Amino acid sequence: MNEMMIDAFADVVQHTGETAKLPDEEKDTALGKRVRQTIQANGGAEKLQTECQMLQAYHNNNYLPLLPDCYRYHRAVPFRLTERLQIRSATQSKVLLQALEFIHEHRNKKKPHLPADISLSFTTPRWHTFIREKVDGEMMFKKHHLEVCVFSHVADGIGNGDMYVEGTEAYADYRTQLLPWAECQDILDGYCSAVGLPTSASDFVATLRRKYTKLAKWVDKAQTEASDLYFDADGKPHLRQLTRLSDPEEAEKLVAIMKSRMTERHLLDVLHHVHHWVGYSRHFGPPSGSDPKLRDPLSRYLITVFGYGCNLGAAQTARHARGLATERVIGRLNAQHITTDKLDAAIRDVIDEYARFRLPFIWGSGKTAVADGTHFELYENNLLGERHIRYGGYGGIAYHHISDTYVALFSRFIACGVWEAVYILDGLLQNKSVLQPDAVHADTQGQSEAVFGLAHLLGIKLMPRMRNWNKVSMYRPDRNLTFEHIDSWFNRHIKWHLIEEHWQDMMQVILSIHKGKLLPSWLLQKLNTDSPKNKLYQAFRELGRVVRTMFLLEFVSDPQTRREVQSAT
Repeated sequence: MNEMMIDAFADVVQHTGETAKLPDEEKDTALGKRVRQTIQANGGAEKLQTECQMLQAYHNNNYLPLLPDCYRYHRAVPFRLTERLQIRSATQSKVLLQALEFIHEHRNKKKPHLPADISLSFTTPRWHTFIREKVDGEMMFKKHHLEVCVFSHVADGIGNGDMYVEGTEAYADYRTQLLPWAECQDILDGYCSAVGLPTSASDFVATLRRKYTKLAKWVDKAQTEASDLYFDADGKPHLRQLTRLSDPEEAEKLVAIMKSRMTERHLLDVLHHVHHWVGYSRHFGPPSGSDPKLRDPLSRYLITVFGYGCNLGAAQTARHARGLATERVIGRLNAQHITTDKLDAAIRDVIDEYARFRLPFIWGSGKTAVADGTHFELYENNLLGERHIRYGGYGGIAYHHISDTYVALFSRFIACGVWEAVYILDGLLQNKSVLQPDAVHADTQGQSEAVFGLAHLLGIKLMPRMRNWNKVSMYRPDRNLTFEHIDSWFNRHIKWHLIEEHWQDMMQVILSIHKGKLLPSWLLQKLNTDSPKNKLYQAFRELGRVVRTMFLLEFVSDPQTRREVQSAT
């Protein structure tokens, strides 16, 4: 379509140039004749006008005209789904629910247009243009276009918490999952004292604003021509490469000696040796809590842990462990004797024993962790499986939290298409071992504005390696505050009133997480879209903008922070 329109336009321009040399009294006649011939050669004026309107409809990344064709073949599904689900509004606005009722009432009408009897205030001007059309001088709604619009907004509303489904867990009203504010007030002072936060909205904003302004002014004052941070002609910031630290002269010799003294160890031997000191199999057993009715239960437990830990499965493990356990026994032990909770308890015992050694604390303090995901292939018939765009395979992401003492603290499987930052805080809060990190490193996927804000209130310092750090928006502590050296980097300002107004709402969420009422990932999945009615999301995002800007200021001004982030990720 685009090529034909361009060819037609090119012909018209060419004819205009050619006829420009003719006498004035012949120009218009000759040009009109050639233009008419060009239009006829390309299908006629009506066809060109229709295709021009279609081209205009797709302009500016407008995907809406593509939706009706996809919707037409599955129209019955969302109708049946919304009939069976008890969808409710979590806000005072009922406009979207009224629109949902309206399209259900007119579902079986044969006419392509519906009367414009409902408000479209729940949607955007682009949707208005897409839905509305004049018919015989009267404004009407295009039926299928309106249905697509309503179902799209209902899905978004359920996802971002503006709407909820009664009787569900994942899509329930998140407000009912929170601690009542009266209970929060009883523990507020103790929590704030432990985390180091002020206990009132005004004090919180004043303290954070003062700290933020002080840091920004210090970075601006410390900026010189010799600084690692510099700006190009367009005012875009860049960092000079860090000088590589040389290895100690005896490092290679030390590595060689250590390798010569490290004998080969088989994984099953390692599992047995660790069990000798930790006794982690004490958590395994039948659901009844009685002693296992097994001959040599320890060997069979170790074989089962080995088989599933190495992703062999029951059949492959039994094939390589003949005489120890059959496929049926290994599968039954994994399903009944070694549940997720029991496995978590065993892992916690191993981590706690590991933390008693001196050697791991030479590598790290135990107060920092790294979060990252690894792609694992899965069967396609799997609810968690998706095709990963980068890796090209079908599978899921094993998301690990690794302590700086080099022991895995927490792992979970997530879908490939999920933004990893949603789950980055879960691993730290669900980790019940003696190693309790209060700082976490990640890559670009391990951060977002809302996650920065949530982590700050949970007392966790988020320190990601952001590949696009110099492209994100930087926010001034004050609209009228300017800087001598780094002013071109700042392009927006913080809305402090938004943080102060919703401080109580945010603290209610944080204290509910602290008491185990909900997980950060569950909340972040609800607060993942910029809904105009979702003030809680906007408050967390605004706080996250403060924290992220402060982190970036520290990152560009402190070489040690950059070394720490780069070495960890």
